[in-house]
Amino acid sequence: MEAVLETHGLSVGYRHKTVLSDISFGLRPGSVAVLIGANGSGKSTLLRTLAGSQQPVSGRISLCGKSLCDYSRRELAKVLSVVFTDRNGGGALTVEECVSIGRHPYTGPFGRLSEEDREIVNKAIADVGMANKAFRMLGTLSDGERQKTMIARALAQQTPLIILDEPTAFLDVAGRLDIMRLLRRLADNGRTILLSSHDIAPAIAVADTLLAIDPSVGKIACDAKECVVASGILDKCFPDAGIHFDSSSGDFRQDAPRHCEAS
Repeated sequence: MEAVLETHGLSVGYRHKTVLSDISFGLRPGSVAVLIGANGSGKSTLLRTLAGSQQPVSGRISLCGKSLCDYSRRELAKVLSVVFTDRNGGGALTVEECVSIGRHPYTGPFGRLSEEDREIVNKAIADVGMANKAFRMLGTLSDGERQKTMIARALAQQTPLIILDEPTAFLDVAGRLDIMRLLRRLADNGRTILLSSHDIAPAIAVADTLLAIDPSVGKIACDAKECVVASGILDKCFPDAGIHFDSSSGDFRQDAPRHCEAS
């Protein structure tokens, strides 16, 4: 089965600084991959590079068997959609209007929606459970409802791959679990999902693949989640936080305090 997203010897960063190097992995159709790493470790840099909005330092990225650099912007928008967490903007749009923007790779120069486009938009809204709020203004939605709307917009693009940067930021516990279950359901229906997250336990619960950043060497371990957990690399992801990964709970725990012996 051909990988939807594949990298070979990829290094990411900036002109005078490489943040992560020698990244090679592939994501199969219908899978959820979760990127784990400390703030500043390079998660967003990697996601921007994979999304084509930042040039790689070196190496190759392939989408659906074609080099990322060979896609035009319109072609790329038909195979890759991106959801970045942002509380600002779009408040004057309705849910339906916002999701309709996802059809931009397919509409003409005036952005007019065909009947088929409208059916795709309505289905995307229904698929995230927002059908009863289609005509609500974005500014009146909860953070969870707003995030579902952004995911619906990505669905309306009909791309095989969706990349999400911290999709559960700003959400309460129930909202985080709801979004994670939604992403798992989308993968079960054939989409490939790549997301970064600090909500480790629910993210690992829905993941097929983990990408764990070891900041001490600027590299990523990528494998089936059971293999990454067993490797012990998750204990290296947050080296200065005084925490360790507890495989029994699937989450990070505070290290036990050290007691000095009496002299």
